[in-house]
Formats: sequence, C-alpha cells, structure tokens
Amino acid sequence: MARIRVLVVDDHRIFAESLAAALAAEQDVDVAAAGSGPAALRCLERAAAEGRRFDVLLVDADLGTAADGVGPPLPLPAELPYGGANGAAHSGIHGGARVGAHGGPLGAANGGPARAVNGRAADGISLVGAVRSTQPGVRTVVLAERDDPRRAAAALQAGASGWVAKDCSLVRLLAVIRGVLREETHLPPALLTGVLRELTAARKHRTESERLVESLTPREREVLRCMVAGLGRKAVAERLFLSPHTVRTHMQNVLGKLGVHSTLAAVALARRAGVGPVDLAGEIVERGGQLA
Repeated sequence: MARIRVLVVDDHRIFAESLAAALAAEQDVDVAAAGSGPAALRCLERAAAEGRRFDVLLVDADLGTAADGVGPPLPLPAELPYGGANGAAHSGIHGGARVGAHGGPLGAANGGPARAVNGRAADGISLVGAVRSTQPGVRTVVLAERDDPRRAAAALQAGASGWVAKDCSLVRLLAVIRGVLREETHLPPALLTGVLRELTAARKHRTESERLVESLTPREREVLRCMVAGLGRKAVAERLFLSPHTVRTHMQNVLGKLGVHSTLAAVALARRAGVGPVDLAGEIVERGGQLA
C-alpha cells in the first residue's frame, strides 16, 4: 500500500495535534507538523534531501496572524512527527517527540514561531507560493476558518490545489487529500461562483497590466525590474552604469506609462503582469550594451 506523507502547518498547537493524530489513525497516512512557514520549508527541504518527500501540505490560511493582534499563538516544535495507524510513530521525521495516534506528548517548543518566508510575512497563502517555487511536486490544501472567495482565489493563483473549511469532517478532508493527489482541485460548492468571479477579474487586471508593461522600452523594463527588486535610484544607476539623473528620468517615464503615481503602485502592477525582480546575484547589463 502506497503511503501518503502529509505535513500539517498551523501555529495553534491544539489544532495541529488533534488533526495530526486523527490523520495518523489512517492505515496509509504518515503525518508531521510544523508551527510556522519557515519551519515547514525546512521540514520539506530536509525530507526531500533524505529522499522522502511529502505528498500533501495542509496549511492554515491565517498562519502567523496571531502575531498581529488576533491572539497569542501556541508554540509548536519545528516538526512534530506522527505515525500511521495503531500509534506506530513514523521514524523518518526528526525533531520533536514521537507520538502515537492518540496524541501523546510533543517535543519541547523551539521558542516562538518564525514570522517570515523568504523575508516576507509567513501567512498561509505566501507559504503556498513559496512551496510551489521550492517543492512543485507537493500538493497544497489551505484550511480556513471561513469562506472567503477573494483569498481562496489568491490561494489557487499561488498554487494551492484546494480550500477546505476547518470545521469539515475528517472524511471530507481525507477525500480532498486523496483527490489532490489525482490532480483534482477542490473547493466548497458555495465558493465556486465567487472564486470564478475573482479569477476572471484578476485575469482582466493582469491583461491590462501586461499591455501597459509592453509599452515600456527595453531599458525602462530593466529599470522596472530593479524597482521590483527594491533597489533605490543610486543602486539602479550603479547596476545599469547610468547617472542618477538618467535613472530618475527612466523611473518617471515608467510611472507615467504605467499610469501610476508611486514606486509601490508600479511594483504591484509589474507583479500582476508577471514581471519579476532583477537577479541581484549578477550584473544585468554591461557598459556599452544594447540597452544603454
């Protein structure tokens, strides 16, 4: 029987414990848990390096928001391994105390959970995008306390395969887990109309953003990519071998052609159009190049 490896990511310990224990009771499911986005990424990386990749990630849509005033998070160990049925702990996951299906003691918490994924807030949807970039073979299902068409659409755009209410039955959740492994996408029926509307609107905005970006000259596009990377005028000038005055002119032209009034708005539009940041690891153009 092929086993399904599931990673639960939630910063509320009692929920993570209960869900992991319930899933571990299944004959063909192995479960581990992480208490933050960075801990989840480390767990995924370590499992991949050991040749035992996770199949499905269950991530809290509101991961990390407790630190923003919603309420104090309950600390979780970086990884909490659970076994399969009959309480047999899966030995391949390291860190934390091993527990059985009935939810025995967990390992000591490693302090408060980290709050950033690649320098960004570790909310659930950001984590979905990070996992798609680093572990494209992992299927992600978002667990939410409430139906929200806008956030569900954002989760699907980030790479999620499903959106499930936290108060759904275990039978339903297992059906979704098995379904996403068959390349299915799962949404609550009540969300379908709203999600389709959001996706259609997002596509319309993206198309308009792409048209505006295409109006830029090659040099202006490079300047825009530098802006997306967060570089200031002086840093852009150094990378493109231009004077700060010339860079300022290019930036003003970019804002004007995109129809926005700030760098932040230009960056947001660029991201909608699929424009990524310049590679900060190397030069993007040489002195005297065609773009100069």
